Amino acid sequence: MSRRAVIAGVALSDVGRVDDKTPYALMAQASRRALAEAGLTPQDVDGLASTSQGTLPPADVGEYLGLRPRWIDSTAVGGASWEVMLAHAADAIAAGRADVVLLTYGSTARSDLRKGLRGASLNWGSRGPLQWEAPYGHSLISKYAMAARRHMHEYGTTIEDLAEVAVSARFNAKDNPEAYYRDPITLDDVLSGPMIADPFTKLHCCIRSDGGAAAVVVAEDRIPDLASEPVWVLGTGEATSHMLTSQWDDLTTGPAAVTGPLAFAQAGLSPADVDVCELYDAFTYMLLATVEDLGFCAKGEGGAFVRDGRLRLGGELPTNTDGGGLSACHPGQRGLFLIVEAVRQLRGECGPRQVPGAEVACVSGTGGWFCSSGTVLLGAQRPA
Repeated sequence: MSRRAVIAGVALSDVGRVDDKTPYALMAQASRRALAEAGLTPQDVDGLASTSQGTLPPADVGEYLGLRPRWIDSTAVGGASWEVMLAHAADAIAAGRADVVLLTYGSTARSDLRKGLRGASLNWGSRGPLQWEAPYGHSLISKYAMAARRHMHEYGTTIEDLAEVAVSARFNAKDNPEAYYRDPITLDDVLSGPMIADPFTKLHCCIRSDGGAAAVVVAEDRIPDLASEPVWVLGTGEATSHMLTSQWDDLTTGPAAVTGPLAFAQAGLSPADVDVCELYDAFTYMLLATVEDLGFCAKGEGGAFVRDGRLRLGGELPTNTDGGGLSACHPGQRGLFLIVEAVRQLRGECGPRQVPGAEVACVSGTGGWFCSSGTVLLGAQRPA
C-alpha cells in the first residue's frame, strides 16, 4: 500500500498555568478536542504515538485514554520526538498498519517545579555517556551557550542577532491569546536581563509552562469521514547526531542539516517554497542554527538572516507564529505544539496572526543539545 497521510485534527489542552491537572489529564483533554475537531471518536483510533513520565509508554497513555491500538510508537529523542513520530505514523499509514493514529503529549513542567517535584535542570549525568561531562557542570544550557559562542567566533554572529530571535518571538506572541507572555520586548530588554549562561540572558531561554497537545493523523481514504480540512504530510526526515558534546563534530551545525534535505527531497520542494516555519526554539541560538541547517540561508549567515524582522509576522519567513517556546509555551517538550500551530496556519485559522495564503509549512524539532532532529513538510493541498 502507498496511502498518503493527512492530519485531520489538532488541539491544545489548557496551557500556561495549569495547577489542577496531571500530564495524563492534559493529554486526555487535548486528545478529546483533536478527535472532535476531526469528527472522529476514540473507537476510530487504531494507532497511538506518545511518550510519558510514567511506566511503559505508550501503554500507560493508551490505558488512560481507553485505547487498544494495533500500532504504537514511543520514540523518545527529546524535543524532536513528535516530528519523528509523525514520520513513523505516516509510514505506518502508507504500509496499511494503521488508519487513524493519535499523537498526544502532556506535561506539568511549570507546576512540578513550583511544587518542588523536579529540579530546574535536567540531571542525566550519573549514568551512561553523560557521566563524563556531568562532573564539570556541563548543564544543558551551558552546551547551547558554548555552541552559540562558537558560532559567534567563527561567523561574526552578534549577541544582538541572537536577541532579535527573542524579540521576534514576542512580536508574534502578541496576537496569540494562549501565549504565556504577550507584552512586547526590545533588544535592550533581552541584552540587559540577568545572565544565565554566557552569552544567554534570561530572555534568550525558553519559558516553563504546563500544557498538552494532540494531533490525529489519518489515511487519505478516510478524508470523506472528516469534519475538518485535511493537511497533507508531504515529506519527512529524522536523524540523531551525538550525545556527548565532545562527540559533536561541529558546534555550529545541527542534525537538521540532515533531516531538512531529506524532508525537502521527499516532498519535491525547496526552502523557497515554504510560507511559514515552526521551529524548536529552546534557546535563541537553536533557532538561528536551524534556519541555516534547513537551507533558508547559508551556514554562517543566520545572524544577518534574522535581522530586519524577517522572522516576524509580515516578514519574509514568518517563524513560530504563536510565539514559540520563547514566549508562547514550553511544557517540557514542544515538538507537538509546532505541528498544531503549522496545521492551524495551513487551514487559515489563526486570526490576526494568520500568514496570508500559507500553503506550505516547515516544521522542525530539535532534541537534547542538537542531539536529534525531525523535520516535516506539511501542505494545504494534496501533492500531485
